[in-house]
Amino acid sequence: MAWFILFVLVFFAFSFLYLRGENLAYLDTNILPQPEGEPSQGHHDVVASLGDITAAVTTGPRKGRLKALRDFMDSMSDDKDFDSEFRQVDRGLIKGEWVIAPGASSTRRVLYIHGGAWLAGSPKSHRSITDKLSAVANAAVFSLDYRLMPENSRRDGIDDCRSAYRWILENGPEGAQETDFLLVAGDSAGGNLTLALIAWVRDQGLRAPDAALGFSPAVDGTLSSPSLISNIPSDPMLGPQFGKLAKVPNIFLLWFAWFSSRIRPSDPIVSPVRGDLSGLPPVLIQVSEAEMLFDDTRRYVAKAQAAGSPVEMQHWPFMVHVWQIFTPQLPEADAAFDNIAEFLQSVEGKVAIEKAA
Repeated sequence: MAWFILFVLVFFAFSFLYLRGENLAYLDTNILPQPEGEPSQGHHDVVASLGDITAAVTTGPRKGRLKALRDFMDSMSDDKDFDSEFRQVDRGLIKGEWVIAPGASSTRRVLYIHGGAWLAGSPKSHRSITDKLSAVANAAVFSLDYRLMPENSRRDGIDDCRSAYRWILENGPEGAQETDFLLVAGDSAGGNLTLALIAWVRDQGLRAPDAALGFSPAVDGTLSSPSLISNIPSDPMLGPQFGKLAKVPNIFLLWFAWFSSRIRPSDPIVSPVRGDLSGLPPVLIQVSEAEMLFDDTRRYVAKAQAAGSPVEMQHWPFMVHVWQIFTPQLPEADAAFDNIAEFLQSVEGKVAIEKAA
């Protein structure tokens, strides 16, 4: 009996001290007022359309669900008109496409890392975002086609992001050419990769990006923030897909995450909120108050600001997860990009002042 009690104590201690790490509940300090007003009709239309993706990943043969999800995400750009030019890139591990809006400068660049739960998504699925971002930033966007799970490991995708960052510093759509402005951006799982990447860039002593953007990023692989449970009913995209995980005790999720990726969930390379958040470039994160990942963002921003980094959060009531992808039919998506334009203007204004000083 004594050995069993000892085993249980060691099991729980290992799970919560090593796999989960520090309890970040102390960062849950901001209480928001109840949202006022109503979302646009476009938002209601988007929510109604999400039934297709929910059906794709929750019904039918289990083996076909991943393919159905990937096919659905890639189809999101079908029948849409884009102003940008798309140029395919295949240079070994550097795969993706350049997205170039009319008049965009080749020396101004964006590295975009798409979302899709590390399992799905592609440069094609996120063209609504990259097309708009190229115009807003007046920059050539390199949309990275990183290796996905489960065919590849989580580390493979991380390595692809790091390789792409080194590459984009010296290569643009016209070939070898240094950049004079660099933005790193990503959504959801891609937001996770973005925030982990900028910390790695700092630690490597590489030329830092001028700024970074995160759209509804997942920042904590320990799955311990309160909104992952409290916002299941209000999240029409992630709730139906991942709400069932709320019924699984967190301790088992920690072990599953460790075995599936061979990386402990509290490691900063998969949980950027658990790393050193000092010395980061200006970062803007946009998130919905209604989505499951809302508290992930609140915790990350609170910790980064306490560490002295210029990180800010913009939050919308009601919105679906990564609502920016539904531009131009969603007015709130266009409003989000207007805010991004103001953020970039502010960043570049400060850079110009520093150079002149």
